[in-house]
Amino acid sequence: MLYAIIAEDIPGSLERRLAARPAHVERLKALVAEGRLVLAGPHPLIDAEDPGPAGFSGSLIVAEFASRELALAWASADPYVAAGVYAAVTVKPFRKALP
Repeated sequence: MLYAIIAEDIPGSLERRLAARPAHVERLKALVAEGRLVLAGPHPLIDAEDPGPAGFSGSLIVAEFASRELALAWASADPYVAAGVYAAVTVKPFRKALP
């Protein structure tokens, strides 16, 4: 089943986010290689493709996992969690309707 992983950044965590990004992206690439990633990306804090020093307010990942427990475990092991980027992470079942 698909799960939406919705994360909220701690304000002022841009430097930690940038430092942990390579490891975070490697985990996402593994999901791509397994054919399980639907989409992933950050939420810019301002209305801009590149928010610069304003940073980001969080992230969204939609991927396939065998269970909610496995999705939670995967999300909990994210480098952004270990680096103190995320204030909160929510994992919800997701049903893709379109396209």
